[in-house]
Amino acid sequence: MIALGARLKGSQVVKTLGFKPNFCDYTHGEMDLIRRADTIYWPTAFYAGLFSAMNKKIFPSVNNYDFALDKIKQTAMFKLLDLPHPRTKLFYGKTQKQRITDLFKFPFIAKIPRGSSRGKGVFLIKGQNDLITYLKIPGPAYIQEYIPTQRDMRILIIGREIVLAFWRTAADNEFRTNLSQGGKISFSNLPSQALELALQTARCCNWNDVGIDIMEHQGKPMVIEANMKYGTQGFKAAGIDYQKLLERLILTGKI
Repeated sequence: MIALGARLKGSQVVKTLGFKPNFCDYTHGEMDLIRRADTIYWPTAFYAGLFSAMNKKIFPSVNNYDFALDKIKQTAMFKLLDLPHPRTKLFYGKTQKQRITDLFKFPFIAKIPRGSSRGKGVFLIKGQNDLITYLKIPGPAYIQEYIPTQRDMRILIIGREIVLAFWRTAADNEFRTNLSQGGKISFSNLPSQALELALQTARCCNWNDVGIDIMEHQGKPMVIEANMKYGTQGFKAAGIDYQKLLERLILTGKI
């Protein structure tokens, strides 16, 4: 069993070859391993589509890579699947961006739609000055309704099952719940509806290594976004050895 990405580097179960964009830089032995492998784990964004095109089994799925760090595609998918999701709209170009305040009242959320993570590209737009500053960022404006809450849920799915779920509570004077922004973890009971929605979202989108963020609004769960490059702080807090968990799932044929 082999991997390209570093997720299982050092594992005694899966041999990690590392990522080399020039395929010819792999040794002949490594090339042979890649060609003969039943499954290639963490093939990287570069190779996932190539292996999928040649009908090579990979984990995680090619969809995982296609939607990673892309809020635009994720939102489009949520709407196509009619999944509950905060009201969101994209604005392209200067003319469209001038209409933002016609459709959204302050305060609202603005995000860097591609490439951002860990809460760094999420802004609470309280007034016109905040909006002017945000619109200086190149690219489309990703605008979302602001639903005040101090906590949400991170539900982690590997393969076809939930392996960990927890609440994230925002730090004082912070609207973001990200752990990297000071959010705190709680393992108190999560509503079953939220767990079911996370599983439904992952399965419908064919995401099999993902953290689904869920919030509650008016007593019902709502999908915020999907994180394919999730952190492992939650596993540490729960006393779970993340690498051994992955190895167990591989050895039992669950991934």
